[in-house]
Amino acid sequence: MPVNKDFIIKYTRRKKDHDYYSACRYHIILRKAHSCPFFGSVKGNALILDKKMGGAYIDHTKLGKIISGNIFNLSKTFKNLFVKQYCVMPDHVHIFIHVTEASDKHLGKYIGILKSLISLEASNCFGREINAIDIFEPNFTDKIIFHGRNFDVISNYIQLNPHRLAMRFQFPKFFERRDIIEIDGEEFEAYGNHFLLDNPFKMVVRGHRRNTETENEKLIDECLEHVAEGGVLVSPFIHPVEKFIRERAEEMGGKLIRIEGMSFSEKFKPWDHEFNLCSEGRLLIIAPKLSIGKTGREVFMKLNGIAEKIATMESFRGTPGSTTTKANLPLHGK
Repeated sequence: MPVNKDFIIKYTRRKKDHDYYSACRYHIILRKAHSCPFFGSVKGNALILDKKMGGAYIDHTKLGKIISGNIFNLSKTFKNLFVKQYCVMPDHVHIFIHVTEASDKHLGKYIGILKSLISLEASNCFGREINAIDIFEPNFTDKIIFHGRNFDVISNYIQLNPHRLAMRFQFPKFFERRDIIEIDGEEFEAYGNHFLLDNPFKMVVRGHRRNTETENEKLIDECLEHVAEGGVLVSPFIHPVEKFIRERAEEMGGKLIRIEGMSFSEKFKPWDHEFNLCSEGRLLIIAPKLSIGKTGREVFMKLNGIAEKIATMESFRGTPGSTTTKANLPLHGK
C-alpha cells in the first residue's frame, strides 16, 4: 500500500502548546528524501542481539557515515544538546536528544543546522552541491519525552532497530505465526509483528458515542499525529471513528495493534489485507485464549481495558524464536 505523504506532512507540525526553546527530551525522526540513495543496508545475524557478537547492524554508505558522524558530534557543536541514542537506518534516522537547558534557538533551528552540516559535508565528499532536501524529506517529526518515562526503554528501542529490520528480511515468517503472550497474568494469542509490543510509544484509540464532532476531530488529529511520530495505535477498532482512524493510519504507513474479542480458530489466518499488513510488520492481532465475545457494551469495555494495559506497558520481553512473550518483563533486562 503506497504511503500517503500528504497525511505525514500535515501531522509533522510542531505542538502548539509546547515551548521548543525550553530544556526537554525528544525522540526525533528524519526521513530520507525519495530520490536519495539508501543510507545503508542491514547486515549480521538477526537472532543475535549484540552487534559485537555478529548481531544485526546497518552497514552505512558514505552518506550514511556522514549522517552518523554529524549526529555523533552534535553534542560537541552545541553544549546544551546531549544525544542519548541515535540510529541511522537505510531510509530514516532516529535521534533521542536531550536539550539540557533553555536556549535562544528553537528545536527546529538545531535540526536545520544538523541537516545543513550533513549536506555541506556530503557536497565536499561527492564533489557536487547537495542540499538538505536532496537527502531528507522536508521537516521532521518529534515526540516529546516527558519526565517519568523510562529512558533506557526508549534508548534500547532505538538501538534495536537494525535487529527488527533484519528479522523482517531474514525471517519473514516470524511475522506470520501465532505466539502466546501474557498480559497482566492473562494469556492471549498474538499474530503478526510482535515487536510492536516493544514500541515505547503506544496510544489507545477509543471512540465514544457521546463525543461531539469537534471531539472526534481532535481525537483523529491526536492519533494521526502519533502515527507520524512513529508511534503505534492500540484498539479493537470497532467504533466508526476508530475505523476511520485505522484507515487513515494505514494510508500513512502506520503501525497498529488490534484487539480481537474472539479466540483464534485452530486454523486461523487473517484475511488478505490484514495478512499483508502483518507480513509488512505493520500489524499485530491479539485475541484472548478464551473468547470474550463479539458485541455488546461489556465486551467493548473489556477490549478497551486490554488495549489500555498494552499501551501503558513501556515494553514487553520476548526473544526472537521463542514461543512466549512476557508482558511484565522489561526489554532493557535483556
